[in-house]
Amino acid sequence: MIKILFVCHGNICRSPMAEFIFKDMAKKRGLDGEFLVKSSATSTEEIYNGIGNPVYPPAKKELEKRGLSCDGKRAVQLKNSDYDNYDYFIGMDSANIRNMNRIFGGDPKNKISRLLDYTGRKADVADPWYSGKFDTAYRDIYDGCAALIEFLK
Repeated sequence: MIKILFVCHGNICRSPMAEFIFKDMAKKRGLDGEFLVKSSATSTEEIYNGIGNPVYPPAKKELEKRGLSCDGKRAVQLKNSDYDNYDYFIGMDSANIRNMNRIFGGDPKNKISRLLDYTGRKADVADPWYSGKFDTAYRDIYDGCAALIEFLK
């Protein structure tokens, strides 16, 4: 089983969108048993007293428009110990990559990558928290997940 952890800053927008988009893609291809897929944050900004915030409502709405549910998902923080528990750490942007390297103390097994790199577009998934463009983020994440699943097949 291939273990994937999608990572963004707060784990309330982009990385949970990637988690549920990828899970849906795998299921539709009959590959859902091949992957363990989760998501996490590099910061604690969306986690209070050990309890993470739910997926941000506009991100949840964007998923729901496509028939995807993220009910029950709450933000969790990436930990150093996660490095040994996953095969791939997929960041949404360059800052996520830097923060993962900081949290893990490096990437000796080359497990860290950026989602859109799988598409050939060497770019970040823009943070819809600032732009409000959750539809654009969804399309970028969808394209990245489609390319990632093809890479992993």
